[in-house]
Amino acid sequence: MTTLAVDIGGTKIAAAVCDENDTIVQRWRVPTPMDADAINQNIAKVYNEAIAAGHTDIQAIGISAAGNVGADRKTMTFAANIPAWINYNLSENVGALINHAVPVVVENDANCAGWGEYVHGAGQGSRNMVALTVGTGLGGAIVINGELYRGSFGMAAELGHLPMVPDGDHCGCGLRGCAERYTSGTSLENFAKSAIRRRPQDAKRLLELCGGDITKLEGPMVSQAAQEGDVLGLYAFNKIGEWLGRTMAATAAVLDPDIFVIGGGVVAVGDILLEPARYNYTRFLEGSAYRGHAKIVAATAGQDAGLIGAANLALR
Repeated sequence: MTTLAVDIGGTKIAAAVCDENDTIVQRWRVPTPMDADAINQNIAKVYNEAIAAGHTDIQAIGISAAGNVGADRKTMTFAANIPAWINYNLSENVGALINHAVPVVVENDANCAGWGEYVHGAGQGSRNMVALTVGTGLGGAIVINGELYRGSFGMAAELGHLPMVPDGDHCGCGLRGCAERYTSGTSLENFAKSAIRRRPQDAKRLLELCGGDITKLEGPMVSQAAQEGDVLGLYAFNKIGEWLGRTMAATAAVLDPDIFVIGGGVVAVGDILLEPARYNYTRFLEGSAYRGHAKIVAATAGQDAGLIGAANLALR
């Protein structure tokens, strides 16, 4: 028994046939077009190629998609990067191209990555887990009593849009002061650029890395500087770590998980991010001195977490 997992990213569609243990046995990668019909065609093409390659026991297609997914696990209610994905039945449109040979299950990409961590990564063995993905934005996934929590309308775990700062920075969602405006790869760059402007006397290393043009400063440059011990690089990570801790404390006030799993490219620096996050989680946690604290750990399932999660969820 196998499953075809599909992860629709901003630039590429990654796909894989996974066996009954969610182990990847064959991979595909094709460009992500901005046209919804072309995306459907690419997924159907991969499915047909998988069948032709001998994977005739595919039981379902699990799609990990960046955007809001309805509770039916079929419909994209909104996606920032694909204009056609507004109340768009992705499951039906892909299914029609393969003559509905197998079910097509659609999940939010952060939910897939979080579930991948729960079943095969750092969240294994926990009962109540919250996963946070620190990337361009801040994604979330919630597991309660061993089950992925989607909410009544499929909109649970949008933790990056917790309103953290009244009348704060504008967010791409249209609101202001959302958590991801202060905890993300984008906010890491912004904190570093602000620090360079305020403290140019300490900015030698960051300016070297960006060629003297702070408009070209990117997150990996800040990570490199921080790992070298650069004071402004460390400052930028302390700031997003502080807001990550605040976000986890706010989440714990509602969900009280036993573990937070932190993923995304920014977490590659390890404790440079996680230590200020842990400190500020404790600092802002209600009743901190009189209650149990969740573990805060780095994700371990790697870049395949979304594919693994999509494959596993498609059969549940």
